[in-house]
Amino acid sequence: MTWTRVDEQMAVWSDKIVSEIKILEDDSRKLATKIASDVRFLSPDVKAEIAAASPVALRDRLQELRAFQTWMDMVANSNTSPFVVRAQVLTQNYICFVYLPESCFRILSKSTPSGSVAKKCAKFLCADRIRAFRNAIAHANWSYRSDFGAITYWARKSDDPNDPLLKFEVDQHELAFWQALSRCVAYAALSNLE
Repeated sequence: MTWTRVDEQMAVWSDKIVSEIKILEDDSRKLATKIASDVRFLSPDVKAEIAAASPVALRDRLQELRAFQTWMDMVANSNTSPFVVRAQVLTQNYICFVYLPESCFRILSKSTPSGSVAKKCAKFLCADRIRAFRNAIAHANWSYRSDFGAITYWARKSDDPNDPLLKFEVDQHELAFWQALSRCVAYAALSNLE
């Protein structure tokens, strides 16, 4: 399978991939290809360990991701009402920040080789800022900023339930980057685990 189309889609984020995830510039322009290669060449034992980390079969996870992408494409190609756009935001945030970290990124960050593009991206998607956003989505602690240019959310700095909820904000540009990266990593990884 070729990852050229996804590589091209992610290349628009090259500066952020280099500066925030510390991926080499050449690798940032072929991100999906690099992740797919990192995962494809894992040992059969490591692939089996990743598959065993979830009771849901990898092919079922990939099928859900493809169904989600088909729905996203349908919405993008239609005249949508604000209600449909809001439903799209809900769905995309759940898939990218709750479903995929639990089903893919956490185990990928533990199982891929140190320094690999796959590991760096998976770790980034599980790191504090995105983990806090994930928790806010999962616990319904978020809302649109009044101008809809960002999402305001509340999360704890740690896993301690006694910590106070702190207010954060992610603007649409940053959120679009996180979402694109999430989908790229998931497709490239899940497609190469079987």
